[in-house]
Amino acid sequence: MLTCRRVLSIVGFWAVAWAAITSVSHAAEESAQSVDQKKLKKIQQAGINYLKNSQLDDGLWTTETVPGISALVTTALLESGVPASDPVTAKALKRLEGYVQKDGGIYYSKSNHRNYETCIAIMALHAANKDGRYDQTIKNAEQFLRGLQWDKGEGIESSDTFYGGAGYGGHQRPDLSNTQFLIEALRKAGVKSDDPAIQKALVFVSRTQNLESEYNTTPFASKVNDGGFYYTPAAGGTSQAGKTPDGGLRSYGSMTYAGLKSMIFAGVDEKDKRVKAATEWIRRHYTLKENPGMGQMGLYYYFHTFAKALDAMQVDEFKDAQGTAHNWRAELVNHLAELQNENGSWTNTQKRWYEADPNLATAYALMALTYCQPGK
Repeated sequence: MLTCRRVLSIVGFWAVAWAAITSVSHAAEESAQSVDQKKLKKIQQAGINYLKNSQLDDGLWTTETVPGISALVTTALLESGVPASDPVTAKALKRLEGYVQKDGGIYYSKSNHRNYETCIAIMALHAANKDGRYDQTIKNAEQFLRGLQWDKGEGIESSDTFYGGAGYGGHQRPDLSNTQFLIEALRKAGVKSDDPAIQKALVFVSRTQNLESEYNTTPFASKVNDGGFYYTPAAGGTSQAGKTPDGGLRSYGSMTYAGLKSMIFAGVDEKDKRVKAATEWIRRHYTLKENPGMGQMGLYYYFHTFAKALDAMQVDEFKDAQGTAHNWRAELVNHLAELQNENGSWTNTQKRWYEADPNLATAYALMALTYCQPGK
């Protein structure tokens, strides 16, 4: 089991490799000093209090038919320092245990989102697993996820655009969002970066990047070729940011950070052309005002992938394409403080992807803020 919140401590050498594009301090504690710690603690506690008060009597949030939301909230609370013994998290964990299925998955019995829900549940159980109580449950869930991945078990050859990816779990088609959750869940379950499942997922992730190379020979690769990422090349290809006139799939922020993070988690070298191209895209589109390419849609999901990716890169200051250095942690704290509602929650005015639900948006915000804490 990985016990450190940073699932990629094995790639600490990354900090040196980013020197050409970033200004890196000697330790995370030093960078954290430029974060307003009082502000961070204040907004974080307000968010925690909101979620504690919005918990339903049955221990869940929002609805029992979408346990992924409750698992995200539980993860956010645990990673924000609320102990597993707290009445709210203890009740939530007990309720999540009720979703464990005979096949090892952790999902609502009638769900079409078995992969997504199981991945998020693993994240929650991992955060609560200080005493090893969930070791076997996580292991069983890991095996379940392996069975959902698109590969030869589904009659898919490595040349197929479906290969290596994961979808919601209803076996329609894979996408980058679900695949990045798969990779993260497997890593938190203790799976190493060179494991076949991770490397197969990397094949799919590479094909969601707008970068023509030996890793991506799909018809979409050369049409945009800007180094960013989109939703999926499978089943005819889809980008939530739309298509170019010639049929290219537009890159956008949340998927680009998710793609870069996934490559790091999969052990891709910092000198790799895919990593370099993704980083350059981020330099050109660095912002917290919107989800680049999507406006306000998916904004809180974007904040959470933004923070995870930059944390995985082990950078404290990030230089954009204009040469401006950004202390991204401080900027994220300040921006989320501005967006927080008086009751401690966060909500998105754009309803797409359920982000108008304050439980979901607040969970994403708190998860992002955990990467701004000192010494993490």
